[in-house]
Amino acid sequence: MTTLQTPPNETERVDTMTPPSPRRPKVGRWILFGVMVVIAVVMLYPFWVMIATSLQSATQFLSGGGFSWLSWSTLTSVIPVGQEVLSSTIVCSASIALILAVGLPAGFAFSKLRYRASGMVFLIMVSAMMVPLQAILMPEYVNVTKLGLTGGYLGAILVYAALGTPFSIFLFSTYFRGVPDELIEAGIVDGLGYFGALWRLVVPIAIPAIATVTVLQFIQIWDDLLVGLLFIQNTNERPITVGLAILAAGRTTSIPALMAGSLISALPAMIVYLIFQRYLVKGLTMGIDR
Repeated sequence: MTTLQTPPNETERVDTMTPPSPRRPKVGRWILFGVMVVIAVVMLYPFWVMIATSLQSATQFLSGGGFSWLSWSTLTSVIPVGQEVLSSTIVCSASIALILAVGLPAGFAFSKLRYRASGMVFLIMVSAMMVPLQAILMPEYVNVTKLGLTGGYLGAILVYAALGTPFSIFLFSTYFRGVPDELIEAGIVDGLGYFGALWRLVVPIAIPAIATVTVLQFIQIWDDLLVGLLFIQNTNERPITVGLAILAAGRTTSIPALMAGSLISALPAMIVYLIFQRYLVKGLTMGIDR
C-alpha cells in the first residue's frame, strides 16, 4: 500500500529557506574589542605619565602632586630645543630624500628590467636589511671619519640613507611588480624612455608606497640616537635625541624637564604616523595583493 506525501505549505517552505536571524551578540567580537582596549590603555599610559610629569616642577614631582610650567622653562634654558628639533628635521628630510632618489629607480629597475643575475643582485641588495646596525656602526664610523664628514649633518645623512635604501628598494620593487607591463611599454613607445615612464607614469600611482617609505624612515631616523651621537659631533647641529641623552646623563637631572623634552621628541613622529597611517597598510600590502 502506497502512501502519498502532501507537499508542505508555503509558510513552512519559507521558514525552511530563511536562515535564523542572529539575536545574540558575537562573543568573539566583544572579546577582541576588550583585548584592543587593554592594549590601547597599556600603550597610552606611558604617554599620559609623560604629560602629567612634564606639568610639574622637580619639587612637586618628588612630593607627588601639583601643577607647574617650570619644567618647560627649565628645559629651554638647559638645552636649545628649537635648534635641536630643526637639526633633526634637516637630517630626516635630507636622508629620506636620498632614500627615495635611490630606491625609486632601483626598485623600478629590479621589477621591470631583466638582465643576467638580476635576481642574485636583488637578493644581495635586500639581504643588507638583515644586518643589524650595531654590526656595521664602527666600520661606518671609521670610513666616515677618514672622509672628514663627522663634523656636521652630512656624515649622519649618508649613514641613514645607506641604512634605509635596502628596505626602500625591496618595498618599491614589490609594489612596481603590480604595475602592468603594458603601461611601461606604451610609455616607451611614445618616446618617454625608462626614466620618463618611471617619473611620469609609475611615480604618480606609487604614492602609497612612497608615503610608506617616508613614514617608516622618518620614525626610525627621528628616534635614533646612536648615529646622531657618533656622526654629528658639532654641538650646534646635534639632534633632539642626543640633546635629551646629554640632559639625562647630567649629575642633577630634572625628571619633569626630561619628560617635557621627551614629549617634544615624540610628538613629530606620532603626528606623521597619524596623518599617513592610511597609506601605510596600503603601501605595505599593495604589491602582495596583486
